[in-house]
Amino acid sequence: MVSERAKLGGLTRREPPVAGLRPTVLFSLALPLTVLHVAFAVWVSQPWRRQLEESIGPVMAWAIPVTLAYIPGLVIGFLIFTLLMIRYHPPAVDAPQGPWPEGEWPAVTVVIAARNEEAVIGLTLRGIAYLTYPGPLEVVLADNNSTDRTAEIAAQTAEELGLTYRRVFEPEPGKYRALNAALATVETPLVVTVDADTYVQRDSLTYLIARVTSRPQDQHICACAGGLMVVNAPDNFLTRMQGWDYRLGITGVKRMQAAYNSALVAQGAFSAYWTEDLRTVGGWPDAIGEDIVLTWTLMDARGIVQYEPLAFSSTAVPMRLGDFMRQRSRWARGMFEGLRTHPPRTQPRVLAKAVAGIDYLVPWLDVGIIFFWVPGLILFAFGYPIIVSWWTMLIIPITLVIFACMRVWQTHHVFRRLDLHPERDTRGFLGYVGLYQIITSAAALRGYWQYLRRGRRRWR
Repeated sequence: MVSERAKLGGLTRREPPVAGLRPTVLFSLALPLTVLHVAFAVWVSQPWRRQLEESIGPVMAWAIPVTLAYIPGLVIGFLIFTLLMIRYHPPAVDAPQGPWPEGEWPAVTVVIAARNEEAVIGLTLRGIAYLTYPGPLEVVLADNNSTDRTAEIAAQTAEELGLTYRRVFEPEPGKYRALNAALATVETPLVVTVDADTYVQRDSLTYLIARVTSRPQDQHICACAGGLMVVNAPDNFLTRMQGWDYRLGITGVKRMQAAYNSALVAQGAFSAYWTEDLRTVGGWPDAIGEDIVLTWTLMDARGIVQYEPLAFSSTAVPMRLGDFMRQRSRWARGMFEGLRTHPPRTQPRVLAKAVAGIDYLVPWLDVGIIFFWVPGLILFAFGYPIIVSWWTMLIIPITLVIFACMRVWQTHHVFRRLDLHPERDTRGFLGYVGLYQIITSAAALRGYWQYLRRGRRRWR
């Protein structure tokens, strides 16, 4: 499949999409609007820069607005302008065409990488057993040397539910090793990864396979990420904030990236891949963020990566702050690994270069939040509006409007179609708006530092 894509990439002229703008046209509209938005921000913030220059000098008079306003304006502006112009169409749920009998759905292997997951593996297998997917399905437990009853419970549950099931044992530690050991045994054209604590919605696999086997503008999709929600969101304040992040932040970013056929992470929690493509690029790499680096490797081979919000599943998120900080630090390290091994400038597709290049700006957002925004809020609270002033608070209503639009979209296109009814959670939402980004930025900075000093790895 990868070799088939060699003629694609760059600015090659392709057939128009069934509906909506071509990705190149969309980019050509969103980018100038974003530049104008940032230019306006630079112009209107001249009094702020003069005030900063008088208080703390000319260097900081630019460093603070750049990290707190101009870079966020560039990243968020591009996101919003893209989302405003794209149109979502659910994938057709008719039997797709491919190297399998016409009129049938392809056989799929679901790989679950697990290490000591006895508490959750049974529920995960039950969710897979209740899928409505109309094609053949095989489940493989990629057991990375579990020392508890994970293998025993998985075998018993699979037998009870009538699943086609087998176990692949990998004694050497490393999630990537377990996944690759399972990949070596796969005989189906498509592979789907599911984390041991991910619970798939009944119709999710059908939508995921329908999307990954579609051919937008006659292009081969090599991987597709599914949508995620937080299954344990009501547990405490931290999980509630994470619930909103998955619903709004992560979903919005993935929709934007997929509009340019460049979703940057086909996450291991729930994603589909073509088996041949995985083998062509050597499977999952030895990396902290093995799913991030794999996705970038596929894109580097001219593959396109999509996102399907209706391919819906729920995952458990960290309940304790220490666990959450470690998770987000791993994500940050994974992003740096992707930037190092597959720099955006080397991406063969122009739009992939642009979308991946946004990741170069993300660390500066985190620096601005921790080193300027937080001190600015503290100074403001004590009556010193040097960095943060009253006019800065205008960002709050703007943010609320943006999140409201994202929430309306998800309710209309996902929740209603799947007959889902998430509970109202005002407290968690306010925490997400006011506190969550500070915590995640602190965790990200920790991850960047761990990457730079080559900190040790742990199995996820």
